[in-house]
Amino acid sequence: MSREDHLKLVKKHVQNKNLIKHMIATEKVLEELAHYFNEDREKWAAAGLLHDIDYDSTAENPHMHGLIGADILEKEGFDDQVVYAVKAHNPAHKLQRNSNLDKALYCTDPITGLIVASALIHPEKKLNSIDDEFVLKRFKEKQFAKGANRHQISACSELGLSLERFISLALNAMQKNHKELGL
Repeated sequence: MSREDHLKLVKKHVQNKNLIKHMIATEKVLEELAHYFNEDREKWAAAGLLHDIDYDSTAENPHMHGLIGADILEKEGFDDQVVYAVKAHNPAHKLQRNSNLDKALYCTDPITGLIVASALIHPEKKLNSIDDEFVLKRFKEKQFAKGANRHQISACSELGLSLERFISLALNAMQKNHKELGL
């Protein structure tokens, strides 16, 4: 499947435009991390783009989030590693994060929200107006973007990345794709 096919699948299952932007941001960060770790960029990008494919359908049952998405992806013929990463990204399932992809998706999911929230409080409201230090300061403000789980973001250490390096890679990926993200 091509990226266009992945986007069609996303739009078939997800109606919320901001959620789609989050999924694209996650895709771009995972693609950047795949490049950094010399992993399969297409596979990692697909996992990022599709990780919340069931979010609308599981809104009333968040404990099912990831499980239904994994089923959708399995039926569509996606790689087992992508399917498992989608399951494992929801901490509610308490699944072991085995591969680097599992670990990367888990910590990337909330960092995109923190970065977007950081950009939106900047006077220019643009990704290119903020830097790593700005995001790191927001990370340390516990009341800021409370939904961006700091413990989950800090799991970047499971990949051997410092928080500073992880923020830098994630912000860079999102800044390179600011037009598609609308920021």
